[in-house]
Amino acid sequence: MSHQEIHPGSQAMAGGSHGVLARAYYRLKPLIPKGLRWAIRRTRTAGIVKQNSSVWPIDRSAGTKPANWQGWPDGKQFALVLTHDVESKEGVAAVKKIAALESRFGLRSCFNFIPEGPYQDPIAQRSWLVENGYEVGVHDLHHDGRLYASREGFRLKAERINRYLEKWDAVGFRSGFMLRQLDWLHDLNVKYDSSTFDTDPFEPQPDGSQTIFPFVVDPPPGSGRPGYVELSYTLAQDSTLFILLEEETPAIWKSKLDWIAEHGGMALVNIHPDYVEFSERGRKVGKYPYELLTEFFEYISTRYEGLYWNPLPKELASWYRKHPASGTTVSPPEK
Repeated sequence: MSHQEIHPGSQAMAGGSHGVLARAYYRLKPLIPKGLRWAIRRTRTAGIVKQNSSVWPIDRSAGTKPANWQGWPDGKQFALVLTHDVESKEGVAAVKKIAALESRFGLRSCFNFIPEGPYQDPIAQRSWLVENGYEVGVHDLHHDGRLYASREGFRLKAERINRYLEKWDAVGFRSGFMLRQLDWLHDLNVKYDSSTFDTDPFEPQPDGSQTIFPFVVDPPPGSGRPGYVELSYTLAQDSTLFILLEEETPAIWKSKLDWIAEHGGMALVNIHPDYVEFSERGRKVGKYPYELLTEFFEYISTRYEGLYWNPLPKELASWYRKHPASGTTVSPPEK
């Protein structure tokens, strides 16, 4: 078995025929106008929601604690991890606004930038984020859906990604469109990856990790590599909730957060600055009002004040490597 086919739960992390079709869509995505892209995807949402109602937004099997789980630092009830994938020039321009909104509630987060994507290396934003206590990560290479097109091609791309990791002093990675080959990611010099999810039937590789806890992906025997920690996102992406499903409140986030808190897991969310509307001119196509984020952050800070740990992803990964729970390691494939 390869790593994308095994994980701490029992469900395979492979895409099947749905994954093949979805991958084709994502490769054609740049050629399709944004409004039409979302309209095409919405034609399938009702069926996806109905077919996966027993496992989305909550897959109850994911709440099982790992064997010998000792809990979070300082006795906190759960971990809250905020991440952002910045995918356009507009998203880069909104980085400081998102950070300012989070700081109102005493929150910290990680911003993942595309090294060779639709914008130049945002040096000013990266420096500002690090200076103000945020984290910077690498998001894919080109974000074109072709990162894993071939094994040899990935090795060559990994060399370039590693140069950006070193240049940016970054230790975390997330693939575009949540595509993944977990065993290939050992080519990257990272402490953690966050290209998986506990449950998300809307993604091109829709099978999840079935856990709301971190886990370690071991390297091949004799490779000399340290392995890495996998941090699955466990709250639906903002684009899924507010753009694809057109939800008008963060109710799904709140209910899933309550469930994760009850089970003492990791509430990790991916918020795209690209989709957040900060003006007061009403809702725009492909955007959602920042008030939805404000409402969610207020809910966290009031209902769970003092009960959660809000580490940067790199801090959580480092802590977890020092305090791993047994039963949370993905082993390399048999030769």
